[in-house]
Amino acid sequence: MSDTVSEVDGSETQVILVRYWASARSAAGVDSDTFAVDGPVSLRDLLDRVVAAHPGSRLPQVLEVCSVLVGDRPVSTQDPTDVLVAPGASVEFLPPFAGG
Repeated sequence: MSDTVSEVDGSETQVILVRYWASARSAAGVDSDTFAVDGPVSLRDLLDRVVAAHPGSRLPQVLEVCSVLVGDRPVSTQDPTDVLVAPGASVEFLPPFAGG
C-alpha cells in the first residue's frame, strides 16, 4: 500500500491506514480504512474521523474497549489528544480477546 495519494492538481496527500481487528472489524464492516492527511493529526482527531466514516454502527462502543497501536507502539492509557499520528503511519484497533 502506498502512503501517498495523488491529487488532481498533481500534489500528493499522505494517508494514515487504520486497521480493525475482530469485533472492531465486524462493527466497521471493513478490514481497514485510509484517511488523507496533510500532516500529523492527534489520535483524537483520527478517532473522530473513524467514527464519522461509519455512522450508525456500534463502532464507537467497540473502540472504547480496544487497545490501540500507533505503528508498533501501544498507546495504553495515554490521552488520545496527546498522541500524534504521522502521515504514513498505521493505527490498529484490537478489541479484548478471550482465550489463551
